[in-house]
Amino acid sequence: MNPFNNDNFFDESPRRRRQRPGYPGGGQGQFPGFPGGGPSGVPGFPGGGGGFGGQMQPPTSPPPNFTPQMSTFQQQEFSRQGGVRGIRRCMFRNTFIWMTNGNSFWFYPMFVTGNQIIGFRWRGRRGWVYDSINRNHILFFNCY
Repeated sequence: MNPFNNDNFFDESPRRRRQRPGYPGGGQGQFPGFPGGGPSGVPGFPGGGGGFGGQMQPPTSPPPNFTPQMSTFQQQEFSRQGGVRGIRRCMFRNTFIWMTNGNSFWFYPMFVTGNQIIGFRWRGRRGWVYDSINRNHILFFNCY
């Protein structure tokens, strides 16, 4: 089937999401570590055969009780050290992220694939909530 000849192919209604395998949170997942994803058998991936086992679990404790401030010096160092490509060093660590749209928040990255960073975002009273971030929308980050 050619997706460009089918107007319903890109339909993101809830009815369509439930039918598409591998979509996070719906259907029989085929991607490791995504909610709704079954065992993948790929070692080293959340939900896969080796490495982590089971679904991705949020951190058991809240992030640090402070909001970091971003200095101009930090921004310059960040750019010099490779920018957002270095997010892998913050895997499984509390990470404060500043987005290009002005938002900032605590994030707990667990999986990086292409331009997506998958993990848990701190939502205050709601606690850790599963989320994914587009790497291109990150202005700066700092892991703790």
